[in-house]
Amino acid sequence: MNHGTTRPETTAAGPRVLIRSLLIAAVFILPAVVLRVSGAHPDAVVSLALYGAAVVAASFLLAWAAEAAQVDVSGGLAIAVLALIAVLPEYAVDLYYAYTSGHDPAYVQYAAANMTGSNRLLMGLGWPVVVLIGVAVANRAGGRRVRELILEPGSRVELGFLLIAGIAAFLAPATGHIHLVFGLALLAWFGFYLYKLTRGEVEEPDLIGTAAAIGALSTRTRRATVVAMFVVAAVVILACAEPFANCLVDAGTELGVDRFLLVQWLAPLASEAPEFVIASIFAARGKGTAALATLVSSKVNQWTLLIGSLPIAHLAGGGGSSLVLDSRQTEELLLTAAQTLMGVAVILGLRFHRWAAWTLLALFAIQFPVTGTHGRLILTGVYLVIAAVALIVNRRQLRGTLTAPFRTRDEDQPAPPRPVAASC
Repeated sequence: MNHGTTRPETTAAGPRVLIRSLLIAAVFILPAVVLRVSGAHPDAVVSLALYGAAVVAASFLLAWAAEAAQVDVSGGLAIAVLALIAVLPEYAVDLYYAYTSGHDPAYVQYAAANMTGSNRLLMGLGWPVVVLIGVAVANRAGGRRVRELILEPGSRVELGFLLIAGIAAFLAPATGHIHLVFGLALLAWFGFYLYKLTRGEVEEPDLIGTAAAIGALSTRTRRATVVAMFVVAAVVILACAEPFANCLVDAGTELGVDRFLLVQWLAPLASEAPEFVIASIFAARGKGTAALATLVSSKVNQWTLLIGSLPIAHLAGGGGSSLVLDSRQTEELLLTAAQTLMGVAVILGLRFHRWAAWTLLALFAIQFPVTGTHGRLILTGVYLVIAAVALIVNRRQLRGTLTAPFRTRDEDQPAPPRPVAASC
């Protein structure tokens, strides 16, 4: 995520864009707020639609405010905090499930479902879509055949953090539980990641749409607007997280849909929609590398902070020191870990080929008709085979990636600037 202190230029359309966006968000938020305050309990499907719409709208408010806040806040750590605020919707729902599982064992499966779904959605859908859009835009603009996006050299640090966390994550399906000690280790690893971000260079923000309209306001008005949006969005999300999570379960029963699958995919899709939309817009404007770098950083966030927080929330809710997984949850976590390993392996060379994007997208789509244990294990094997081949092909970058999180800036070799995309 870019950051800096340069304020975007004011345009005449800016205020209109901001007002229109806020009004649209309010239209989706107000019905859920009224429902929550009134204490009414309509049909589960209706409640799910209302609360889900409010969560999505509040997620957009957070995303716009976090982007615009970069005008006033510089430094990697500050930007990381903004990024954490932006993913509050997803974490609020998942941590509610984990907390409730501490005194209601039936909710353990939903905590695992939400976590695996959000991770697979980000890498299986978000990553490849951004790459495919970025490559298509580069082809149209450059007049030459482009088949890959090239990541900035600094992205190797994120890949190193993700690779190490991804390898360690296999410990959970191997043991059948997510232990508190393992969770604390992942949180410490995420803390170290934040520390590394503070060592990064400061860049100017690159805002679009509503965030740009906020960033172009006068200093006092901008800061007041950003703070107000943060507060309103946080209140809405915290108020709607519990009923939204419960309505997911109730709606699954009412509709005759597997509740595990509904929790696994619908909740993450609602909370991550703003991030996907913003990243896709950046890619469509020829900034695919920046968009992909943001999603890679989000994956580090999810694969460390989110997983590490689950056993803590479970313990706080009255559970033991381990979040015990049943056979299906173990398979889902194993499948997610295998996908993560493949995703990192194919871009170790800092090149995201179009074939890799299509492969990730196809494997993500295949998992929906694959509902049995046998199918999930086969799909896991496919991910691992591709990961093994990619690791062999990119073996020369493996050591540098594993050591990247521990190197200082002075130890890194300077790299020449790379284009957004490269021809094959």
